[in-house]
Amino acid sequence: MSLTSRQQELLDFIHDYQMSNGSSPTLKEMRVFLKVNSDNSVLKHLKALEKKGVLTRSKRARGVNLLADIKERMEKPDIKLPMYGSVPAGAATLEEQVPDTWISVAENLVQHPTQSYLLKVRGDSMLNAGIMPGDTVIVHYGAKARNGDIVVALIDGESTIKRLIMEGGYAYLKAENPQYQDLHPVSELSIQGIVTALIRNY
Repeated sequence: MSLTSRQQELLDFIHDYQMSNGSSPTLKEMRVFLKVNSDNSVLKHLKALEKKGVLTRSKRARGVNLLADIKERMEKPDIKLPMYGSVPAGAATLEEQVPDTWISVAENLVQHPTQSYLLKVRGDSMLNAGIMPGDTVIVHYGAKARNGDIVVALIDGESTIKRLIMEGGYAYLKAENPQYQDLHPVSELSIQGIVTALIRNY
């Protein structure tokens, strides 16, 4: 079975969305992701993916059924991840830190269980990215950060959660709240992990 690059992009989007939300994206969300103007364009790709056996669909609003590996993850018990408090303690690597505690997390939220940890968000600099004070974020420290990722970073000795911006070989951190300025490193910018999911208690 071979997928076109466009089909693979859509399948990856559905996979990541299901992993983070426990449900499928709507047609509108898939249309926005693919940057197309009509639902028919999305449906064409979905029908092709269904024909190739990589997904199944239903007539519900979120009509893509859970992918097999996502469903398997959701049926597994919770796992425990280390909680490092509000921000990493300032050390350059996680190996230099001791977790405050261990928290049970639904496994469907964790893409990389052996390379993930938890942080409690403080401050409102990422409000426009949907991250609020008091939220808990799941952070993956085993992947290389890309332009636009929301990251946990150590910048000139201070830890923070911001969006990573890379332009022409230069990297800086951007807040998702106009009340906060961009952070430009004077001497150090070290990425400690990528935010992959969010937990909010109501």
